[in-house]
Parts: sequence; structure tokens; C-alpha cells
Amino acid sequence: MKAASRLTCAVSMAALSAGLVVSGAMVVNTLSVVAAEAATVSRIEVRGNQRVDADVVRNQVGISPGESFTNTDVNDAVKRLFATGMFSDVSVQQSGNTLVVTVEENAIVNQVLFQGNRKIKDQELAQAVRLEPRSAFSGQSVQAAEAAIQEAYRRIGRDETSVSGRVQNLGEGRVNVIFDIDEGDRTKIASVNFVGNEAFGARRLRDVISTKPSNILSFMLRNDIYSEDRLRADEQALRRFYYNHGYADFRIISSQAELVGNEYTITFTVDEGERYRFGDISVESTVPGIDVDQLQSALQTRSGSIYSAEDVEDSIVSLTERIAGFGYAFAEVTPRGNRNFQNQTISVVYSIDQGPRAYIERIEIRGNNRTRDYVIRREFDVSEGDAFNQVLIQQAQRRLDRLNFFETVNIRTVPGSEADQVVLVVDVVEKSTGEFSIGAGYTTGGSISSGGGFSVEGSISERNFLGRGQFVRLSAAGGQDSRDYNFSFTEPYFLGRRVAAGFDIFRNSREFQNSDDNEIFERERTGGTVRFGLPITEALNAQLAYNYTREEYDGTDEPVSAAIREAIEQGTWVKSSVSGTLTYNTLDNTQMPREGIYASLTTEVAGLGGDAEFVKVTGRANYYHILSDRFDLVGLAAVGGGHVVSIGDDDLRVFDHFNSSDRMIRGFKYNGIGPYQEVGDGSRDYLGGTTYFNATAEAQFPMPLLPESLGIRGAVFADAATLYGNEYSGDPGDPAVQGTDLEWRASVGASLIWASPFGPLRVDYAEPVVKEDTDRIQHWNFGISTRF
Repeated sequence: MKAASRLTCAVSMAALSAGLVVSGAMVVNTLSVVAAEAATVSRIEVRGNQRVDADVVRNQVGISPGESFTNTDVNDAVKRLFATGMFSDVSVQQSGNTLVVTVEENAIVNQVLFQGNRKIKDQELAQAVRLEPRSAFSGQSVQAAEAAIQEAYRRIGRDETSVSGRVQNLGEGRVNVIFDIDEGDRTKIASVNFVGNEAFGARRLRDVISTKPSNILSFMLRNDIYSEDRLRADEQALRRFYYNHGYADFRIISSQAELVGNEYTITFTVDEGERYRFGDISVESTVPGIDVDQLQSALQTRSGSIYSAEDVEDSIVSLTERIAGFGYAFAEVTPRGNRNFQNQTISVVYSIDQGPRAYIERIEIRGNNRTRDYVIRREFDVSEGDAFNQVLIQQAQRRLDRLNFFETVNIRTVPGSEADQVVLVVDVVEKSTGEFSIGAGYTTGGSISSGGGFSVEGSISERNFLGRGQFVRLSAAGGQDSRDYNFSFTEPYFLGRRVAAGFDIFRNSREFQNSDDNEIFERERTGGTVRFGLPITEALNAQLAYNYTREEYDGTDEPVSAAIREAIEQGTWVKSSVSGTLTYNTLDNTQMPREGIYASLTTEVAGLGGDAEFVKVTGRANYYHILSDRFDLVGLAAVGGGHVVSIGDDDLRVFDHFNSSDRMIRGFKYNGIGPYQEVGDGSRDYLGGTTYFNATAEAQFPMPLLPESLGIRGAVFADAATLYGNEYSGDPGDPAVQGTDLEWRASVGASLIWASPFGPLRVDYAEPVVKEDTDRIQHWNFGISTRF
């Protein structure tokens, strides 16, 4: 059977090759036909066509009966017929007063089959090739399909893949096209090296680019795949990085990828140049009516600070928007830099001139098979009929890039129907926006806390729901003593304006234990939030929310403090509140920040119905700064605080107080410091406090003894915090609440931070150095690295 199959395949390929040779010979023969310099025919006869209608052939010939034609017309007719892709052979001859067009139709593709592919599914390969069932077959289409398949494998790091197409003749003008694929070994990246870098170490620069050396996690991250396009993108990323850190003369001398076996070695040779600071900053205008003094506050560049191309770009955008707001739609802002090589400064003059009067005729969007047009159009501050402004177009491109819906976004202009009209062409390449994740974690218990242990979480999220740009997330998590269910929805453009609106629905349950790991009560919480977010500036955002939570408690016979027992016996508790949050974010990377500030201030007022009546204010600020560019040392300083006060007739409920955690101070158990009340069995329950302050100082650094490919960094830190005040009064016979005075705690420790595929994780070991005798100690913590 196998021998017969091989014989059939050989015969088929031989027949195909012979057909191509004969076709070529007949084309040459046809082109050599000598006709009269000016001949006419009375009719056109089509022969050999079986599926293609004769009128379709006559239309392609382009010669009409009764009209004269020449050799050139005949040659053009043959070319047009071949260009249709429907014919393997064409002959045009004159017989008397008849022009005879003889065609041999291409076979029809019955099926396109793939064999030997495991890493790429049939459906993905079928999308890559242009051959489709019921389409016309040609040898050129097979060759193009082979190249497309190889390119698809190159994109997943399999450069050694070989593809061979063959034809199975089914008779009656039908064929199956079969592609035999040998996927070969996966190519890897052995190393990414830098030559000529003095200011920044290789570790730091490797974090800037997207191409990474192969490691044990590469099969998940897929960031060790070499491609020319990625190499060019990495070059641009390096340029932007250096330009934004003061190196205005930076250039890439070369970038090379050497393949040895199945491993690439990539080398970037760079010339960093000198580091510059901003010199004099000024604004000048040639447009009558513009007061440059009113524009000074729009500048993002400051004299004496490190030169940054991004700050110059932001200044141009800010000036352009301010000028447009004054009514000067055609004014253009052009920066002029003047280098001073002696003191390494760059003075910048922002020149405002009258630009050409051009209008946007229309905006054409291409490549968005899934994303709806209006999702892309709303990122533009201009529309059809508005004045054309290149700065606002560039700003729209940055917004589209930040959506994370597209692999690439390219905006270009073409001439419109009039001299003062332009057409904006927006070409996008979409990418997958859905995510499915499964994770696991470990939590540690404390005094009056949910029990510790392992937990698992699964979630499904979609950033571009139904192509409308909406965010949807559904998650479920569970552990030995906990259950969590959450659903979130966000519309980023509510009522067509740049205001985010959304809601969250949740339900969770917890079993709380005492210090002896005995269950003392259960809590089930159900609720939701309706929120609105408004961007004030690029870095500053405001959010207003309404929150509703229903809590139900179920106690046990275990000994518990009077304050906890009173709160449990209150049974169902409803909180109805409004909250407002201001967030300031200039971080360079929210996952592993190195520079920037993240600060937030939240005020929550409860008492709009329900049982809870309080005002709660919390704030936190994190400041990241690079301590050493060369050695990639990053410093972190963080401060935080909060205060809650009852605004009703009753004291603040004990469960509405602040509790300590590893976010406040490490080295102590959850809810292990602050006010407490004695329990009848001699133990104590920590009740939380009305006020807290905390501070952290931390230095992060690469781990020198571990392979860089693991993505593990180290840190040393010092924490300080205080938690005090408590409004519980209780009955006269109850034990008094103790530890309500302001007492500081402090700890020092070290951490390992892992940039895992699931996000940045960290393990902390902390040793308390300032503590109270009643505090509960916990040296180890495991959790998420960046929590704001």
C-alpha cells in the first residue's frame, strides 16, 4: 500500500511538472504568433473551458469583434488570462474571421491537508496559506504556501522547519494539496550581549528590550524567539531608553544575530555618548495673538534636570493642546535644541509657527477584523473636517498602543480629494486580548485571622469584549478556609466620553481562627461597587464609587473576647458608602518599577443607609529611584497612614477598625500588633486600631549568584509602623482594651523578588528590632511584589 502511494505521488508530481513545462512552451508559442499589423475578426470562440463561463474569458481578452487588433493586443490578452489564476495554459489564434481562444483550466483544490505539524494547529496553518478549498490550483500558490508555513514556524522559534507540498490528483479536475512538515528543533537564544555600554550594565539593558535569553520558563513566556522585526523594535527601545536618560548622542553601531547550531547569540554594539541636562528652556511665537508667558506652565521640561526626549514630547503635546484651546488650530510647535558640549547641557526653544492649512477629509481604519471602528476613532482628539495636527495624531497613536489590543499600529497620511485635504489611514494588526489563568498561593494566619494554607485561583478576562473595548473579568478562588467569587466589568468610554464606568460584584466567605487554630466564627460577605473614573492629567486620575456590602456572621463556642463576641452577635451588618480616590502614577513599569511615584488618597463615608456610620481616610505614597545605573540598584521609599472615626451615635464597630498586615509592617503576624483585649482563657484577641502610620525603605538589586535568566532580584528593607486607638468601650465588667497608645514597631529583613509568568512575586524574611511584649511575631511572608 505504501509503495503504491509513493508511486501515485511520484506520477502526480511528474504530471504537474510536465504540465508546467508544456504550459510554458505553449505560452512561448502563443507569443510568437505573427498576425497582421491590423487584423479584424467577426467573432471570438472560446474552447477548452469547463467551469469558467465563455463570456468571462471574452471579457478578459479585451478584443471586440469588428475592431482591429495587433500582436501587442494578443500578447496582452494572454497575460490577462494568465493573471486571473484560473488557467494553466492559454492559446490565442486567428482562424479566418474567428479569433480562437483555447484555455486549459487549473485544477480545483478539494482539500488542503497538513501532516507532521504538532506545534501549530491545522486551523492556524490554514489561515497562513492562501490556498483554500474550491480555489484554483497553481504551482506558484503551492510555493507561496510553503513559504507562509515556514514563516509561521519562524515566528514561534522554529527556523529549521522544512515544508514540502505535494499534489494528490482526484480526477475530474480536482486535487488535494498536502504539506508534509518537519518541524525540526526549536531555535533558542543563547545570550544577549552589549558592547560599548558604560553607564548601564548589561542586566539593565536586557530588561529594556523584549528579546530575552532562553531559560526554563521560555516555553511559557515565548520571549526568546529571534526575528528581524523584534531586533529592530529592540533597537528602537534602546534608543528611547538612552534618549530619556540624558544620552542625546546615543547611537547603535550594529546589532548582529549569529546562529550556531540552533542557538542565536545576539550582540548590540552601542556608542552612549555624553550625558546631558536641560539648559535654558524658553517659548517663542511668530503667531500674532499668542502670549508665550501663558504657556510656561504647560512645559514638562525643567532647566537643570536630566535631559529626556519623552519630556520634550510631552511638552510639545501640552503646548499644542493649550494653543488649540486658544483657537489656533493650525499653529505648530517645533523644538530646537542647542547642545553645549562644554557643560553637557541642551537648551530647548519651543517655536510656535503658523502651519499649513490642511483638513482631515476622512479617517480610514484597516485590519480591525474584531475591534469596532469607534473604539479606534475615539482615541483621536480630531475627526473628519477638523484641522490636521501631527502632534495630536502622534498622541492618538500612543493611546492606541497603550490599549494593548494590537500588535502594531501605523498611522499615515495620503493626499485627499483637494489640495488642502488629507486622509488618515490607520493600519492595525490585532492580537489576542483574552486571558485564562490559574494560580496558587500561600497565606499565613494570625490572631483572629482566616486560617493559613494553600489556595488556588482561576480567572477568565477579556480586555476587548466583543470588540467594544470593554474589560470583563470572572474569577473564583478557594482554600481550606476561604471561598471567593468576583465579577468585574468596565466601560472605558462612558456615554462617549473619556470617563471609565464599571461595576464589581463579589461574594466571599472566611473561617476565622484564634491563636490555637480553633475556629471562632465564620463570615460571609456579599456586595458590589459601582465606580466612575476620570483622567485629570496623564498621571493623575480620580475615581468616585458607591459601595454596598452585606456581612453575615456565625459564631462558635470557642472562647473569644467581649468585643469580638459583641460584633458577632450583631449578626447581619450592612455597609452603604461612597468613596473617592485620587491616584498619581508616574511609574516607568507597574510590574517591576525602577523610577517614578505612585501615590493614592482615599476617603470613604459610610452611613447612606445601612448599619455602618464612619469616615475613613487612607493614603500611601511609593517613590522609586535608581541608585546606580551601572549596577541596576533601585531604591524605594514608602509612607502610608489612615484614620477612621465614627459619625453615628454608637461606637465604631470592632470589624471596621484597621488591622495590621505585611503591607503595613513585615515581621509580625496579620493583626498581630496594636490594641487587644484579654480572653477568659488567658489568651488575647487583637481588635485593630483607629489610626496607623507606616514607612518603608528598601534597596533592590540583581542577584549575582543566580542565573539572570531566572528573573530573580534581591532586596533589603527596613519597616516601621504604629497602630493605635480603639473606640470599643464595652460593658463595665468587660476587660479593658489595652495597647491603644502610640507605640512604634520596626523590623529589618531581606527579600527575593521573582518576575514570574504570573506576576512579580516575593518572599520576605523579617526580624523585628522594635516591638512590644504582647506582639505576635512572624518572620516569613509570601505574596505579590508590587501592591499599591
